[in-house]
Amino acid sequence: MSIAIRPATGGDVAAIDALLRRAFPAEDEARLVQRLCIDGDMVLTLVADDEETGALAGMIAFSRMDVAIAGKPIAAVALAPLAVGAAWRRQGVGEALVQAGIAQLADAGAMLAFVLGDPAYYGRFGFAAEWARGFASPYAGDYLMALPLQGGAMPCGVRGAATHAPAFAQLGGES
Repeated sequence: MSIAIRPATGGDVAAIDALLRRAFPAEDEARLVQRLCIDGDMVLTLVADDEETGALAGMIAFSRMDVAIAGKPIAAVALAPLAVGAAWRRQGVGEALVQAGIAQLADAGAMLAFVLGDPAYYGRFGFAAEWARGFASPYAGDYLMALPLQGGAMPCGVRGAATHAPAFAQLGGES
C-alpha cells in the first residue's frame, strides 16, 4: 500500500462526505465539516489517497479556534474530524494524516492544536490533557487535549477561553 497525503480540493468534497458518513455512526462529522467550510472556519483539510487504487483512504480537518492566554489571542486550531476508511485502518494512515497536519500547522505559525479524543491514540503525537487544563471550554476534561506546535513552547500566563468554531455547538443536534 502506498499512501499520498495532500491538501483537499473542491474535487474531494463528495468523497470526503461519503467517507465521513461511512466512518461514523451518525451524520454529525459530515455536517460538522460542511458547516466549518460554509462558515469559513476550516483552516486545513488533508486527504490520504491510496495511490494503487486511487481511492480516498482518509481525511483530517483542522478548524479555527478562539484561544487566549494572558488576555492575548493566540493562533490555535481544533483537530476534528479524523477519519480513515475501513480497508485502510491500522495501517498508519491516520498517524500519517495527524503528523502531516501538525507539521503544516506548525510551519504556518499556529501555536496550539486541541483535540477531543482518546488519550491513548492522540497521546502518541504529544497531545496531553495537561496542556489543555485551565482553559475555559465546555469540553474541558481528560479527553480535551492540546499540543504546543512551536517546539513545545507554551505561551506563559493565565489561560482564558478555548472556544471551538460555532459549528461544534451543533454536534448531536439538528441544524
